[in-house]
Amino acid sequence: MMDMDGLLFDPETRTAMARFIGNEDTLALEAAAAVRIAFRAVERMRAHGAEGRGLSSGALDILLRLSASEHAVSIGDLAQSAGVSSRNVTGLVDTLERDGLVRRAPAPHDRRSVLAEITPAGREWIENFRRPTQAAMAALFRGFSPDDLRRLRHLCLRLTDNQNKLAEHLNGAR
Repeated sequence: MMDMDGLLFDPETRTAMARFIGNEDTLALEAAAAVRIAFRAVERMRAHGAEGRGLSSGALDILLRLSASEHAVSIGDLAQSAGVSSRNVTGLVDTLERDGLVRRAPAPHDRRSVLAEITPAGREWIENFRRPTQAAMAALFRGFSPDDLRRLRHLCLRLTDNQNKLAEHLNGAR
């Protein structure tokens, strides 16, 4: 449905949020719900393409990060850039290594650290995945102008930045 400004909104979400907080302004909660719904839509599209090729969304994310690097990357650096735990990345690298898409190597400067690098088979996998992904994302974002996409990117990254600042504040309060 459209609101009075001609913008989309979900009346069921609005009603649920109004019941949740009373008759206060529900806009921030509605926006958060819309972000979750949009995230799930993007992830479904992304996961559909990756799972059809044998990879989870998380493994795909790690493989893409490795494909963008000129050299091997530490598990810790992968975890930090992906915003997940090293333990999670270790499991994903295990899967990618088992499939021959990634290989591990000891870090030359630190015997305790392990590096991961994409293999030629991993690069080929990425190449085969590129075109279907571009087509899927073009379909998903059909009707969005370049300015819409830049603005959406900006707003999502602002949300992430706010969440990071809040987490730092909460961690500092402990």
